[in-house]
Amino acid sequence: MSERGYLDAASAEPLHPAAREMLLSAVDSGWADPVRLHHEGRTARLLLDNARAVLADAIGVRPDEVYLTTSGTTAIQAGLSAVRAARERVGRTVVHTAVEHSAVLHSAGDEGLEVGVDIRGRVDQEAFSDAVRRPGVAVAAVQSANHEVGTRQPIAAIAQACGDVPLFVDASASIGHDVVPEGWSVLAASGHKWGGPAGVGLLAVRKGTRIAPAWPMDEREDGLSPGFPDVPNALAAAAALQARLGEAEELNKQHRAWIDEVRRRVPADVPDVEVVGEPDDRLPHILTFSCLYVDGEALVTALDAEGFAVSSGSACTSSTLKPSHVLAAMGVLTHGNVRVSLSRETTYEDVDRFCQVLPGIVQRIRAEVGM
Repeated sequence: MSERGYLDAASAEPLHPAAREMLLSAVDSGWADPVRLHHEGRTARLLLDNARAVLADAIGVRPDEVYLTTSGTTAIQAGLSAVRAARERVGRTVVHTAVEHSAVLHSAGDEGLEVGVDIRGRVDQEAFSDAVRRPGVAVAAVQSANHEVGTRQPIAAIAQACGDVPLFVDASASIGHDVVPEGWSVLAASGHKWGGPAGVGLLAVRKGTRIAPAWPMDEREDGLSPGFPDVPNALAAAAALQARLGEAEELNKQHRAWIDEVRRRVPADVPDVEVVGEPDDRLPHILTFSCLYVDGEALVTALDAEGFAVSSGSACTSSTLKPSHVLAAMGVLTHGNVRVSLSRETTYEDVDRFCQVLPGIVQRIRAEVGM
């Protein structure tokens, strides 16, 4: 295909032009070790501090509340483990929703206390409030919005219910696409989700929130992210977020209208389709639907052959060979699902052609299995 429609921005947004420009200039000036006292080290330190200040301003915190990690997953693991370790005298339980990112679920482990969601993916607030009031709760974890279906969570209300229990918010899906919610104690995000380069994670810790890193402290990021920092990538991630926020109002309006159109056209043109997630209180750029009698891998592969990059949480496309835990928790169809997520480079022509091509692909796949 000479023309391709990239509709998987929720996995990784294409590199923003502002990030590319910054990266090309920063590789020549930000390569040295920023903890060294020589000229080159001081230059790298200045650039790193600039990146931190821009990121902090974008999410509404102080620069000394921002830590840079090697990925969003690392930010989640470092943040959750550090908060839990600091509250071991209280307990080690992590209360979390059933639709959190796998990094949260793995970090919580056997000491996680899961709270269910409704059919649209929104957490049961009463059950969550009851859970955080149990003895031994170290931290509560709730995503700002879901990475598969786009449903927003009521962060402000949950923060109020948490009381003295720190609230950890995974904002990876929403930073750059939505307002930063209020009330959190610790927040994690991932640079490549907003058009920055891969390999940059953001961890914000509000002053007054106690943390105890799970590994030996060193001079880098106060021990929360040990290792040599990637200064050029950090600068590029900051430039991308700053630029993306400047475009957000226009892009979000455009993306919401296009996703609404896909939400209308797909079930109208394709029989036995279930559109999932919250229709209104959601991220503007994400939509997931499930097709009955269709293999998810076959659908993704066929769409790829037609020039469309989409993702699926079906068992057949998961490295763990398990269905999407998000869709399973919501009680909706877990197989034959497709997530469409729009980037700043998506055009209406991409969206329109996707809606035109999809019915024939689904019909062909169903015919191949005798449906």
